Amino acid sequence: MGQVPPAWLADFTLTSPPTGFVDNPYPFYAALRQHAPVHRLNANAVLLTRYDDVIAVYRHPAASSDKQREFAPKFGDGSPLFEHHTTSLVFNDAPLHTRVRRLLMGALNQRAIARMEAGVVALVDGLLERMAGLAAPDLIEDFAARIPVEVIGNLLDVPHAERGPLQGWSLAILSALEPAPSPEVLSRGHAAVRDFLAYLRELVALRRAQPGDPEVDVLTRLIQGEVNGERLTETELLHNCIFLLNAGHETTTNLIGNGLHALMTRRDQLQRLVDDPSLLSSAVEELLRFESPLQLNNRLATAPIELPSGAAVREGTFITLGVGAANHDPAAFPQPQRLDVARKPNLQIAFGHSAHACAGMNVARLEARIAIGRLLVRFPGIDLAGAPERDPRVRFRGFRRLPVRLG
Repeated sequence: MGQVPPAWLADFTLTSPPTGFVDNPYPFYAALRQHAPVHRLNANAVLLTRYDDVIAVYRHPAASSDKQREFAPKFGDGSPLFEHHTTSLVFNDAPLHTRVRRLLMGALNQRAIARMEAGVVALVDGLLERMAGLAAPDLIEDFAARIPVEVIGNLLDVPHAERGPLQGWSLAILSALEPAPSPEVLSRGHAAVRDFLAYLRELVALRRAQPGDPEVDVLTRLIQGEVNGERLTETELLHNCIFLLNAGHETTTNLIGNGLHALMTRRDQLQRLVDDPSLLSSAVEELLRFESPLQLNNRLATAPIELPSGAAVREGTFITLGVGAANHDPAAFPQPQRLDVARKPNLQIAFGHSAHACAGMNVARLEARIAIGRLLVRFPGIDLAGAPERDPRVRFRGFRRLPVRLG
């Protein structure tokens, strides 16, 4: 975009981004990195777009994940969305974050993930077989969105017949996290939290009466789990079950959808994976970097924070971390606009960083590796069959529809 700041930059906001931003935000991020790496969104909020600055905030002890100050005016103090998003793991600091994360990481250790692999392979193969019989398959509805709902449903041991509403609840709750949700979006989000809680209360009561194997049933583990003599309260338990589904659904659906779209539109990289499946693990890391499912994260500065770029963030400032922007910073990733399924090193931060790195990131990696790998074995000639429909949200990057022709 040249050395002169573009005209849109001075007034850039995430609540009303410039035309073209949703389709391709990366040129806008590049201009922000160059001309305004600490861009003021309003009198009390900034957006960071450089990799080193984002990493520094993730690591800084004064960067708080607690969202009560931010979410009270947004959702209404005490509302269903406020209660959920201020109780779940991702929007909390120690000690709650520490207790919940330790329980979840114990349930999602490498041994547990290895046990999941055969089930994910069977699930993916079944979805591929079903897609083969469809006249007009949609890679989101018929494939990517179905995988995490089933995987998380299995982890919580949700009966198969009761999984129907889970995806809709998840989308409604997470859509309220956009920078400027409409009243309709907020209303759907509040209703989804209420309905999800009502369902979970019955499921938890049943599991208390009939516990599962805590080695494979995460819900039983959360119910029975104890860290330093403390168990989760009922409210903490319920909202972190919602969080598990929401985080797993959004990240994995978008990772698979974004990743396959990137490969289909860059056939040389798709063919590299077809020819050399040993590149699948590095490919998943590159797809996470190239089209990060979560584009934006947030922190609150509880003390002044000095940034590597030389700027300082005042105490009390709301910080938006440009994850997608950082993952395209040429200072960290040479030729960031080039997809390279063998890229190494690749210290992408799509799953966050430091103490708040996503607890389920290795489950998402497993799902993506199996989904993309098995699909390319079965349908190496897969290609777009029409114009994709991009999800217009800016915090989460993905597709609503991705029509394909199977090869």
